[in-house]
Amino acid sequence: MLEVLANKWALYVLAALRSDERPIRFNELRRLLDGITQKMLTQTLRALERDGLVRRSVHPTTPPSVEYSLTPLGVEAGTLTTAIADWSKQHARQILASRQDFDRRDS
Repeated sequence: MLEVLANKWALYVLAALRSDERPIRFNELRRLLDGITQKMLTQTLRALERDGLVRRSVHPTTPPSVEYSLTPLGVEAGTLTTAIADWSKQHARQILASRQDFDRRDS
């Protein structure tokens, strides 16, 4: 599970689905996630669906319409990942300063 949640695209997908609070179609998700390839988005969504974090709904239209949303488990995971993101933003300067000190010391 940690491997999935440590994946940057998984975090971005969870955040996108969490922020909108409504089902989102594949292409809309792809537009929201600047830089993700179709293949990576497909792989990420499948992994999240397999783990029970994302629900995939297929509507019998022509062509078929597919939407993605968070399951209750996905909402809970999104809460945790949002807390990590908030912590990272709050401490970004400290982390960058520590990296610079380390790199100078190593040089």
